[in-house]
Amino acid sequence: MGEFDLEKTGSVKHASNASSNDSQSGGSNSDAARLAEMGYSQDLNRNFSILSLVGIAFCMSNSWFGISASMITGINSGGTVLIIYGLLWITLISLGVGASLSELASSMPNAGGQYFWAYELAPRKYACCASYLSGWFGYAGAIFACSSVVLGLGQGAVGMWKLGHPDFEIESWHVVVAYQVINFFCFLFNCFGKVLPAVAKCTLYISLISFLVILVTVPACARFHASAEYVFGHFVNSTGWKSDGMAFIVGLINPNWIFACLDSATHLAEEVPRPEKNIPIAIMTTVGIGFVTSWTYCISMFFGIKDLDSLVNSTTGVPILELYYQALDNKAGAIVLETLLIVTGMGCQIACHTWQSRLCWAFARDRGMPGHKWLSQVNHTLDVPLVAHSVSCFIVGVLGLLYLGSTTAFNSMMTACISLLYMSYSTPIICLWLKGRNNIHHGPFWLGKLGMVANVVTIVWTIFCLVMYSFPSTMPVQTGNMNYVSAVYGVVVSIMLVDWFARGRKSFKCDEVSEAKIEESE
Repeated sequence: MGEFDLEKTGSVKHASNASSNDSQSGGSNSDAARLAEMGYSQDLNRNFSILSLVGIAFCMSNSWFGISASMITGINSGGTVLIIYGLLWITLISLGVGASLSELASSMPNAGGQYFWAYELAPRKYACCASYLSGWFGYAGAIFACSSVVLGLGQGAVGMWKLGHPDFEIESWHVVVAYQVINFFCFLFNCFGKVLPAVAKCTLYISLISFLVILVTVPACARFHASAEYVFGHFVNSTGWKSDGMAFIVGLINPNWIFACLDSATHLAEEVPRPEKNIPIAIMTTVGIGFVTSWTYCISMFFGIKDLDSLVNSTTGVPILELYYQALDNKAGAIVLETLLIVTGMGCQIACHTWQSRLCWAFARDRGMPGHKWLSQVNHTLDVPLVAHSVSCFIVGVLGLLYLGSTTAFNSMMTACISLLYMSYSTPIICLWLKGRNNIHHGPFWLGKLGMVANVVTIVWTIFCLVMYSFPSTMPVQTGNMNYVSAVYGVVVSIMLVDWFARGRKSFKCDEVSEAKIEESE
């Protein structure tokens, strides 16, 4: 096989629409021409700079916020040890995942991301199926991640009210109301494409400033400081698992969650100049900043812990809020710090909306979604895929109602989002192996043999997550603490199969694969 030729493969896709719009503001002739070679027209302006792209990518993971929102799982499964050392391990894994995504994004920058790569790299007979699977896994993962973030924000808002009003009894519907209000508020920011880069920069600054304020305030105000031995060596197993190793493994969901969404920048490939260089920078910068902020934040917070049990059993339902209160011994001060955390989290939610809407729009552009004719539309006045954005946020809102029926089932979506996203990443990587790493066009970011190592890490970790994260987080297993992640997988796969056989296999890209190319691949 010869070197991968984007122009040749791109000619079979969207041939009637393969024209560049070089006059688009923020776009360059070369970027638009490269996109046209892939078979797509320039429908969105290239408004994002490298700084605003990093803002979206980092705020999407917002690692120090994420570790705060999901802290309860980590504390139960290993205490401070799990989170501190788990972050080191997950960062190494994320470097491999990020490098794998960066190589592909540098080679084939496209808003479709992993589903586009799978289509281009898979054997022609299986290209449609591989691409369809990757697209649906990625979109489902994005929706679940978005739901998990806004749940954490809703719980934080209700928890602050509880801290200020001790007689208030928290009920599920309180959290759901806060969930819906915050989801709608954040929805508004993605309705105006031209201001979105400025919003991304602003949320990046807010995140870093809030991080520094909390990082300094908590240890400075705490009258009691835990010992270094406690912070770096205190292992807690409150899961019911007899094996501490198993408890540690199921608890890795906490640090893993904050680095699971590394593909967000790839879906802005058509809104940033020189995406083959800028997207890898954004992905790898996200991992770097994410590790530094989350690791130093956790160490600083843990030195302010007075009573670990009260964090786990906090009446507010928000462990990090209880930690702030323990350190400051002042309700107003704890609420102020939690407010900074929630404002930071809203930046994360806005980035989540950007991510899921672009993936939905790109996937619908290739007829991968039901209602693709509407979902693929771009509102050129607002410069956003408004229908895709609105529908995606509506789905997130509907999923919030699940919390009323079962908090455990809802929380299983957080676990599912990690595995689904990793499966969407691994699909094009497997296709890359089948085609041959040296048989594709290499972008500016290419690691050679180290890239192969990164690919292996990504696939092995995907298998690990699928198996190990399916175990219950606590034992013995009962209806109230069951891990329903397998049921979530079943629902996603069922929707995919119904859509594939009813519509997808006839419309999704397949009419663009010529018989000549099928014979050529054989």
